[in-house]
Amino acid sequence: MHPIERLRPVPLLCALIGALYLTPAVAQDATAVPSTAQARPSSLPTLFEAAWQRRPEALSLGTRMSAAEAGREAARRWFAEPPAAEVSLRSDRLNRNDGAREYEAGLAFPLWLPGERALVQRSADAQLGAVSSRARLAQLETAGMLREAWWELQRAAVDLDLAETRLDAARALHGDVTRRQRAGQLALTDANRAGGVLADAQSELAGARSKFARARLALQQLVGRDAALPDAEQLHIEPLPEEAPAIGDSHPALAALLDESAMSRSAAALASKRSRANPELTLGVTRERGEAGARFEQTLTVGIRIPFGAGAQHRSEAGMAMAEAIEHEERAQLERQRLESDLLAAREAQLAAEDRREAAERRATLAEDTLRAIAKSFRLGETSLPDRLLVELEASEARRALAHARIDEAEAISALRQALGLLPQ
Repeated sequence: MHPIERLRPVPLLCALIGALYLTPAVAQDATAVPSTAQARPSSLPTLFEAAWQRRPEALSLGTRMSAAEAGREAARRWFAEPPAAEVSLRSDRLNRNDGAREYEAGLAFPLWLPGERALVQRSADAQLGAVSSRARLAQLETAGMLREAWWELQRAAVDLDLAETRLDAARALHGDVTRRQRAGQLALTDANRAGGVLADAQSELAGARSKFARARLALQQLVGRDAALPDAEQLHIEPLPEEAPAIGDSHPALAALLDESAMSRSAAALASKRSRANPELTLGVTRERGEAGARFEQTLTVGIRIPFGAGAQHRSEAGMAMAEAIEHEERAQLERQRLESDLLAAREAQLAAEDRREAAERRATLAEDTLRAIAKSFRLGETSLPDRLLVELEASEARRALAHARIDEAEAISALRQALGLLPQ
């Protein structure tokens, strides 16, 4: 019997699938990047800077900080409000016109209420802290969206690379089977199966390209420019925190709520202090004469103006500010519990991803050792072709699993840093 005919009873479908992974290109590192993604290498820190500069919070941060600083400067003034000038003239020109004249000029100086100046300073400091913490929270939110889009692009790039490799192998296999079928060595059904495998590889590549394009456009929308994977042969993994401490008040999500509460409490204290309008110190100079030809006499007037209180209005303002402070504090407590749960989940996910990566490395190492042994045995005629194809398939699947395991571990580390409130590095 012809040697080819002895292989006919073997299920060719297994051979077709296994042959798709015979090429050594799949054995490259899991971080191999398709050629379409190497136009402009990028990294998480540089992409974060670009994404943050596009956020509305970043564009308005300078103006908000200037406004808060202006509030602090207002607390350093000598008077509660800028002084006001008053000038008046009194004359009898419209009735008797005896030459009576009176000129008066004065200044009014709004005075601070007792303790008001310190409360204004405290309120300005609280506002400045709230502006800063809101900006840090916006940065963390930007980092979260960027990390998700970045690792989705990494995963899509690996799938695209594997799909291209599979298509190349499928084309080579289809050509080989077609030639053998025309030579009478294989049946027409075998050629049809090879064509079906080729069509399936083409479909997989189309889906991988679409997924990669969506992931790349999603990242481009965040950073405002075309972004691609780095050329490095290994994944850029963010530094893993040595220990995951408990969630503290410095976490951006908590700091934003606590600073909002401090600002509301300062506003409530200031509204309670301003139970009436500010008193005014007045200084005036009067120059007058009773009739034409008489000497002008000059007098100096010193006075103080004390407004009555408007208790109901100020109590309303103080009450609303205090209610907001209580609301922010309670929300901070709930947010702390949520962040602690997210941190525990992120830590467990990172440890699990590390274990899966180590297991995938062991599996890939064993599969490669087995493949080398089977290849040598096959050359010596001690192993059949179906056995070798099955080993090739297992080795290829191990490489694919390792590629995804490495990306999953890197993404889990990013998620852990996100849970800790840390920005990309």
